[in-house]
Amino acid sequence: MLARAAVWLGVLPAVIGRAAAWLTLVMAALCFGMVLLRYGWELGWVALQEALVAANATMFMLSLAWVLGLDGHVRVDVFYRRWSARRQAVVNLLGTVCLLWPVCAYLVVESLDYVAVAWRVQEGSREPGGMPGVYLVKTLIPVAAALLALQGLALALRAAADVWTSR
Repeated sequence: MLARAAVWLGVLPAVIGRAAAWLTLVMAALCFGMVLLRYGWELGWVALQEALVAANATMFMLSLAWVLGLDGHVRVDVFYRRWSARRQAVVNLLGTVCLLWPVCAYLVVESLDYVAVAWRVQEGSREPGGMPGVYLVKTLIPVAAALLALQGLALALRAAADVWTSR
């Protein structure tokens, strides 16, 4: 039952992460267009450059939880890989509860005022001719942290199921 709940909780981060991964193509097209405009016609727009940065930030922030669910984050596992499945599950459970969730909570709490101010002033770029809607990119901070916490819940349930079944 815990494993089934873990699968369902991991669906939203996976769907969002897969969708965000497609932004790689958008970034490649933007980069190609910028190079073509710059060297072909000696044209350049700050908004286009900032759109590339915003697409990169969006892809990165919205893919974090998905990659965590795939166990794709960098891990120094000098000891971990030699441990039993049960011990690995205990480490994953403790890591989620003691490290991941507090960091996610901190990011959400500390970013809310920052994002609220950006929304209140409808923050745009500081550069002349820059991209409007910077507040939308800043909104990704608490959203990414919430998705990470949700994926952490899925991982914790999966780890708890592994601990429970390996007794």
